[in-house]
Amino acid sequence: MARSTFYYNTRQKPDKWAVERQRIVELYHQHKGRYGYRRLTLAMRNEGYTINSKTVRRLMAETGIKCMVRMKKYRSYKGEIGKIAPNLLERDFNASQPYRKMVTDVTEFHLFGAKVYLSPVLDLYNGELIYYTISRHPVLDMVMDMITGTVAVIGSNTDAILHSDQGWQYQHKAYQKLLKDNHIIQSMSRRGNCLDNAVMENFFGLLKSELLYLHKFDSIEHFMSELEEYLHYYNDRIKEKLNGMSPIQYRTLNHKVIC
Repeated sequence: MARSTFYYNTRQKPDKWAVERQRIVELYHQHKGRYGYRRLTLAMRNEGYTINSKTVRRLMAETGIKCMVRMKKYRSYKGEIGKIAPNLLERDFNASQPYRKMVTDVTEFHLFGAKVYLSPVLDLYNGELIYYTISRHPVLDMVMDMITGTVAVIGSNTDAILHSDQGWQYQHKAYQKLLKDNHIIQSMSRRGNCLDNAVMENFFGLLKSELLYLHKFDSIEHFMSELEEYLHYYNDRIKEKLNGMSPIQYRTLNHKVIC
C-alpha cells in the first residue's frame, strides 16, 4: 500500500450518521418497505432526530434500500349525474371536524381462484379508516354491516355525509333506509366517474400497492389475515399532509382543540 493511501485511510473520520443510518434501516423494515425517504424523514423527526430529507435519501441509497411501492394512476370518463342521490360532496374532500364527511366503496381482490371483497369507510377529516367489513361474496349484508359498525363508532344523529359511487348496494332501498334511520345523508358520484370519489380510489390504490402487489401469499386465508393486519396498521401510518402524524394522532390532538 502506498504511504499516502495508508495515511489517508488512517485519517478517515467515523461515520457521523451511523446511528441515523441504522434507525432508517430499522424503520424501513418495520414498515415492510412501504416508506420512502419523505415519510422516513417524518418518522425520524417524530422520534427526535434532526435530519433532512436529502440526507435520508442519501443514506437510503448508500444502504441499498428504496421504497417498494409504485402507485398506479386511475383514469375515468365523465358520466351523467346520478338520480338516486345528489352529489353533495362535489369533490370537496376537506372536512373541518371528524365524522362530518365520509366516503365508501367496495373493492375486489382476486387470488388463488377466489375473490375477497372489502367495504371500508374513510373520514375525510384525517383519512382515518372508521370501519370496514370483509366478505368472500359481494352481498348486501356486507355494506349493511359496514353502516352498522360505522354508526357504533361515530354515533347516531350526526347528519354526516356518506359519499359513494352508484354501485347497486348503495341504490338498494334497505341501504338507503338504514342511512336515513341513522341520520346519515347519502351522496353519490356521477356515473362512471371515479374522480368524484378520488379519496377512496387513492386508498384502494395505496392498499393494493403496499399489500397486494408488494407481498406474496400462501393462500387466500393468508391474504385475508395480512389484509386485516394492514387495515389495523393503516390508522397508525403517518401522513405527510397530516404533518407527520397518523390519522389517530391527528384526530386525538386536533379534536381536543375543536372541542
